[in-house]
Amino acid sequence: MNHPMQTSAGSTVGGARADAKRLLLDGVSKRYGNVLALDALTLAVEPGELVSLLGPSGCGKTTTLRLIAGFEFPDAGSVRIGGNDVSALPPNKRGLGMVFQNYSLFPHLTVGENIGFGLRMAGVKRGDIAVQVKRMLDLIRLPGYCDRRIEQLSGGQQQRVALARAIVNDPSVLLLDEPLGALDKNLREGMQFEIRRMQQDLGITSVMVTHDQEEAMTMSDRVVVISHGRILQSGAPREVYDRPRNRFVAEFLGTANVIDCRVTARDERSVSVAALSTADAPTAMTLGIGSDFDGELPGVLQVALRPEKVAIDAPRPGHVQLRGRIVQHVFRGAQHSYEIDVPGLGPRVYAYQQASSSEHVGHSRGEAVTVSFSPNDVVVLEADDAPPAAPHASEAFATQRAPLAGEGAR
Repeated sequence: MNHPMQTSAGSTVGGARADAKRLLLDGVSKRYGNVLALDALTLAVEPGELVSLLGPSGCGKTTTLRLIAGFEFPDAGSVRIGGNDVSALPPNKRGLGMVFQNYSLFPHLTVGENIGFGLRMAGVKRGDIAVQVKRMLDLIRLPGYCDRRIEQLSGGQQQRVALARAIVNDPSVLLLDEPLGALDKNLREGMQFEIRRMQQDLGITSVMVTHDQEEAMTMSDRVVVISHGRILQSGAPREVYDRPRNRFVAEFLGTANVIDCRVTARDERSVSVAALSTADAPTAMTLGIGSDFDGELPGVLQVALRPEKVAIDAPRPGHVQLRGRIVQHVFRGAQHSYEIDVPGLGPRVYAYQQASSSEHVGHSRGEAVTVSFSPNDVVVLEADDAPPAAPHASEAFATQRAPLAGEGAR
């Protein structure tokens, strides 16, 4: 058996393995009684790509993973791996590797025995198993741990052993089900990079299910946001974060200032809007429309602006500039978070400013400030029938939710 790290037909050279498989879910639907869990979902995962399925509880992401794994079977559509329809095959016939949130390691077996368990079940010779186990231990940076008991390992070490056990059989697709959910924050952040490194070294096609936005943004080639069994947006993490298609995506991936606007003019590539507000002089902006925007533009629409795109007392030419007053200020170590009353925009505005002892010591509650932002950072949102993805920005501020990795000030 060729291991993916060997120089062979399964070798990795700066990306996907030569024999990496393409995964395709083609119009897959799944219903549980009267509940439609997946609604004709189509998703392609390219060879060597790591795709994260991201969404709130009950959105359909776990059902999608179970259909890929063979724990569930679709009511309609097909699951294809490497062009072969595996929709009706049981899990042990699909050639998959899977890492669970709770690791599911065998406590009565050593680390080496856990890693080599699948090889032994496949009838691989003992000497070959030892070679493969040693290679896996080197890959997960646990050399010399072959004879350790599972209870002697830390949570992060157990997670690496679970990953090694999943990939030692050279699976066609690797499935990760909330793989870091059982770890504490510091260890989870370190393991994000560890798992990403191994997945890239192996060049294996991978699908991860997570509800953690930062985890998905950090580890993925592509993020797929799901709601009510439908894909709302799919793209590179930065693309989805910076250019959300609708309100659900904008609010689920971090905090967003969502502003109601009235359309005053438009052409093929831009739209002029005025913020609906109680101000005497509504805020007017001309915004670009992406070529992939396929929603209609009604008389009233919504736009989104990320908090880190909002500057305080730092106006620039060409930026929208408005007067406001600080309502709330929270220091979060790396940044200051502000809630600002800006009459020209109607709702309260939320802004993140990078913390620096030499440049920014924080504004005080009640302080009058100038808020400014570039129209290029304002995104026109398509209408969507999905409910709001998360608490409104004011609630997110009140509960002190930590910002995503992509939300640092610029």
